[in-house]
Amino acid sequence: MFLVSFVLTPTSPLGLLGYVLELQTVFIENAAEEPRVLCIIQDTTNSKTVNERLTVNLPASTSLSKLHEDVAHKAGYMIGTFDLAWGNISEMTPLDQSSAITLSESGFEAGKRNFLQLTDRDGEQPQMASDESGTADSSGLDDSSQERFIGPLPRESTGGCSNDYSSPSYSYSSILNKSETGYVGLVNQAMTCYLNSLLQTLFMTPEFRNALYNWEFEESEEDQVSSIPYQLQRLFVLLQTSKKRAIETTDVTRSFGWDSSEAWQQHDVQELCRVMFDALEQKWKLTEQADLINQLYQGKLKDYVRCLECGNESWRNDTYLDIPLVIRPFGASQVYGSVEEALQAFVQPETLDGANQYFCERCKKKCDARKGLRFLHFPYLLTLQLKRFDFDYTTMHRIKLNDRMTFPDELDMSPFMDVEDEKSPQTESCTDSGAENEGSCHSDQMSNDFATDDCVDEGICLDSTGSAERGLKPKNSLTFELFSVMVHSGSAAGGHYYACIKSFTDGQWYSFNDQHVSKISLEDIRKTYGGSTGSRGYYSSAFASSTNAYMLIYRLKDPSRNTKYLDPEDFPEHIKYLVQKEKESEEQEKRQREIERNTCKIKLFCLHPGKMMTMIENKLEVHKDKTLREATQMAYKLLELEGVVPLDCCRLVKYDEFHEYLELSYEDDEDTPMGMLLGGVKTSYMFDLLLETRRPEQVFQPYRPGEVMVKVHVVDLKNDTIVPPVSVRAFLNQSIAEFKQLIAQATGLCAETMRVVLERCYNDLRLLFVPNKTLKAEGFFRSNKIFVESSDSPDQQLPFTDSHLWKLLDRHGNTIRLMVLLPEQLPGTLFNRTAGQKAAGGSDGSFEGSKAARKPVEAILEESTEKLKSLSYQQQQQGSSNSDSQKSSDTSDFEHIESPTQELDSGSSASAAADNRDAGPASDPDNQYAGEERSDSEVHNDRSTSSVDSDILSSSHSSDTLCNADSGPIQLANGLDSHSITSSRRSKAHEGKKETWDTAEEDSGTDSEYDDNGKSKASSTPFMYFRVSEPRNQGEASGDAQKCIIVHVDKRITLAAFKQNMEPFVGVGSSQFKVFRVYANNQEFESVRLNETLSSFSDDNKITIRLGRALKKGEYRVKVYQLLVNEAEPCKFLVDTVFAKGMTVRQSKEELLPQVKEQCKLDLSIDRFRLRKKTWKNPGTVFLDYHVYEEDINISSNWEVFLEVLDEPEKMKSMSQLAVLTRRWSPTHMKLEAFREVVLESSSVEELKEKLCEISGIPLENLEFAKGRGTFPCDISVLEIHQDLDWNPKVSTLNVWPLYICDDGAVVFYRDSTEELMDMSEDERSVLIKKESSRLLKTGHRVSYSPRKEKALKIYLDGGPAKDSAQD
Repeated sequence: MFLVSFVLTPTSPLGLLGYVLELQTVFIENAAEEPRVLCIIQDTTNSKTVNERLTVNLPASTSLSKLHEDVAHKAGYMIGTFDLAWGNISEMTPLDQSSAITLSESGFEAGKRNFLQLTDRDGEQPQMASDESGTADSSGLDDSSQERFIGPLPRESTGGCSNDYSSPSYSYSSILNKSETGYVGLVNQAMTCYLNSLLQTLFMTPEFRNALYNWEFEESEEDQVSSIPYQLQRLFVLLQTSKKRAIETTDVTRSFGWDSSEAWQQHDVQELCRVMFDALEQKWKLTEQADLINQLYQGKLKDYVRCLECGNESWRNDTYLDIPLVIRPFGASQVYGSVEEALQAFVQPETLDGANQYFCERCKKKCDARKGLRFLHFPYLLTLQLKRFDFDYTTMHRIKLNDRMTFPDELDMSPFMDVEDEKSPQTESCTDSGAENEGSCHSDQMSNDFATDDCVDEGICLDSTGSAERGLKPKNSLTFELFSVMVHSGSAAGGHYYACIKSFTDGQWYSFNDQHVSKISLEDIRKTYGGSTGSRGYYSSAFASSTNAYMLIYRLKDPSRNTKYLDPEDFPEHIKYLVQKEKESEEQEKRQREIERNTCKIKLFCLHPGKMMTMIENKLEVHKDKTLREATQMAYKLLELEGVVPLDCCRLVKYDEFHEYLELSYEDDEDTPMGMLLGGVKTSYMFDLLLETRRPEQVFQPYRPGEVMVKVHVVDLKNDTIVPPVSVRAFLNQSIAEFKQLIAQATGLCAETMRVVLERCYNDLRLLFVPNKTLKAEGFFRSNKIFVESSDSPDQQLPFTDSHLWKLLDRHGNTIRLMVLLPEQLPGTLFNRTAGQKAAGGSDGSFEGSKAARKPVEAILEESTEKLKSLSYQQQQQGSSNSDSQKSSDTSDFEHIESPTQELDSGSSASAAADNRDAGPASDPDNQYAGEERSDSEVHNDRSTSSVDSDILSSSHSSDTLCNADSGPIQLANGLDSHSITSSRRSKAHEGKKETWDTAEEDSGTDSEYDDNGKSKASSTPFMYFRVSEPRNQGEASGDAQKCIIVHVDKRITLAAFKQNMEPFVGVGSSQFKVFRVYANNQEFESVRLNETLSSFSDDNKITIRLGRALKKGEYRVKVYQLLVNEAEPCKFLVDTVFAKGMTVRQSKEELLPQVKEQCKLDLSIDRFRLRKKTWKNPGTVFLDYHVYEEDINISSNWEVFLEVLDEPEKMKSMSQLAVLTRRWSPTHMKLEAFREVVLESSSVEELKEKLCEISGIPLENLEFAKGRGTFPCDISVLEIHQDLDWNPKVSTLNVWPLYICDDGAVVFYRDSTEELMDMSEDERSVLIKKESSRLLKTGHRVSYSPRKEKALKIYLDGGPAKDSAQD
């Protein structure tokens, strides 16, 4: 008990504040009397929620049952379908959820965090709470809370109407239970809310629904999938009879001919209504429903002009499906406040006077006249479109008018009916509304899509009474009641549609918001009026709500015609059949869903005995009630083990894929349900299953928690082999001595002489020599790999890192297996005259022909090695002082690693492999091949470095020089590279040093360790293991065979040594072939860094060998492109060539001449073309003939240069000159002239202007210039260039802001300031816009003045858009 006393002074705000503070203080003191318990709950029933935490803060006196209720409410689960257990105790005994024991009595600690886990109950996942409980709704709101809700549901983002569909909280389970309103929602495919709103409105229209039900589908006429009426009929049946909360509309949109991309296009609901009605009319031709749309929705009006002098009236009749009502008249500052006001304005005539007079046929002169519209007939279903979307001519953007416009529940249209005779005596002319008059109603207010013959009476009156009688009908016959309001929320750029619809059954209003249906009131309807209650000024809509009514549908109040919805018992027979069919389909779906809900889906692995013990992965789907024995049979069939291993030699065990660890075996659990073994049905599991196999004579060993798995590899030092592993289970608390005894039992080795080596991580070898140390202390984990050796040899006395065992393991850990594709050889090629063939004594060294006739790899290597040794010795005698004359022939570096296939060692020594030389006849290596083989990337790559895959650019394969990337310029967003070879030609000339990262040693790898032929000059090569398997042909079946060999090689070997070892198999010297690395997407990139190792390669990587001269020391591969400044595509690939360090530009031009003549048919003179820098497509520095590569010009591997053909002798003679590309703009003719080059002696603006005056004849005082923007050729529309460029900048030099012209190749536009822009008509401007758009799009440039075209809404009656692509 506590007492609160306070004094409240009404005039004192401070007194009120004091009261509030006093009351809060007392409340806190009262709450503090009882301690509170903070519970943090982890939901482990789902992989998506396992990382989330729920928190509840309850008084310590709260009971356990109340705790479960609060957790269920917060998690959205049904009470009794989950368990709560302590999260920090290994034995998780569930808390009693029906107990009245308090939290404090149950062990919960007040003031501390109490960790709990929410787990499955009886092996089943928790059930989501029902919609009535308010927790299952994907929006987080139950129906009761939505009763007073209208508008877009709360969303996690604002991406248009697609959020309901893509929201993370939305799940399929949320559409399983029907809303308590009894109505079914529609799932938003992505941005199809406008479609959902219209479909629900049509469904809630009794006359339309009943008429649709009366139509019967004839299967002989068309397919059900493409029949729009049938799919609508089926959808309506589901909306009326389905037990789901929401259903899909994909079948309906598929019948429209739409693909999945259409779901991401938002359209106008009124546009959809017209298009869909048109499609239905086409589909219903020659049926009873042929005139249904006209009978329900079509009205008629008169468009008239009356002469004010003689009274003569000319008129025509038009039909309409909806009435567009203007909210704010054009040019007006005030808006219409109600639908009645807008309707009055719609029929208000305008006076044609002054320059706008009307020519009267009776008066035979222009007279003042009155022009207007009169309604003749109103449709049974009256559709009003509130024109909220407008165009703001100030900002030149579409806008939405959010102004307030009221509309009545009942609308009397009699004041707007034309009560005069349709043909008065003074009427002179009349026109029917034919197709040619379509859309000609009252200015732009009237939308008219349908027109029929005037003799057919479409409207609310279908009898044969006269027009005057119809026009004078009683007032109550023209009273319409509102039953549908389609609401738009958002802006003109996009938004969300939903519908508010009144049921004619009970008169209740409902909100149909995609999959959510809820009750609303008339007050909620009034909230859709829009705007605010303030003044209706010009800017009032800017501060108004963006959620407002867009389309209104009224129904005529006529008891004789108003119908009710058909009850299921009154359905036509074909609809009853359809209902039964859909019910069975839904029941089948429910059963399938129940099966899915009770199906455990888990990863399944198996070391498949029939596939060389390769690890196979699959997914096992097994019902939770299936036993382990049945699951084993399913896995046995799934992995196709029948005939490979008996079923009784297989079992399922718990497996950890990441650690390759067998966690647990299920002994004596053969009849246990899988749901219990796996811990229930879950979307994902923290472990996997492995189907373990054994031989018939073997026995499965049990796996228990707490054990570690050890893969034991036995090493044979005598044969230098390592056998496949044997799995042994051990305990972490075992000592090394006990562990050796365990291994001895498993392998038969002697424990006393056993050496055990643990590989803790990659190539981290640790000798286990302390007998009493435990496995845990040595670093053992769940899965481990060890090597054991038990020979009594002197090697045991050596330090471990000096022992033969360590060397063998080190080599084993660094050996990789590569797939090498050799070049294709044709009869009579140089392959038959290569060192490999000569070493083989004239035998078939190309591995062609039958398998029996192939030369063994062993023989090729032995014979070719002896020959190469001899050649190497001869070269050494000739003065190769930098090479060792004798290198170790120790064969230990070439020993075998056991393999299932028959593989032979090369038998060559390290020295022989390192000193391999070409054994073919002496010839000029540069000219040995007339044409080199080129990779796919070279043949097709006529783009620059920007074409390289970003994955390759970002990879860590440092040993490769990618043809398009590695060490080359990296493309930046502005089109420039990351390191220009000449950042400033003028500053570069005075630099006394090169950038180290751009030198030949870095890029080509041909540094001082290698001679001019790429041979190693090092005295020894430490890592030279190289072994080749028996070759096989790729593609033998297709007849296009290509030789492939399997190479086992130490990845620490250099590329140079690898190429030397490949010589006998390629058939030519290492300088005459290139190595290409093949990536996952089959792209090939050349590796040229001879001094780098193969460390970036891994097992089963592919390598392609191609013939062609490899790079020598100081050489770079260069791509040459032709620069065509006045062509639409200014960059054209010509040839690949090689430039060398120290070569002058003129020398490279001399070497290019025969290449471009032979390959490109360009007959050039050396003084009539130049080379210049290429940065993407931008031309840069002009290279002068005396420039030297790597001294004056930085060069890198896979470099790119421009070749530019000159019309006159070269004007560029000095590095101080500047070459600028200029282009004249002629405003009078709206034309850009061709590029012309201007060579400046300095960076002076005055000199540039003088040069431009010389070539153009423009007076100096009238000449204006501007720098081009973007990448070459700096294209810009002729409609923009005159005002968009920065003309005549106030600078005196070119190398300052805003020009920054510091290098050759800059683009400068110039013009005559006295020229005026061409005066064009609208038609001429339209033609020019199209022409410019076409021109700039062809060059790949963005057309900024062209607005984005919205995709037209179409319904394809022929099944798809392809056949209708020509129509707009």
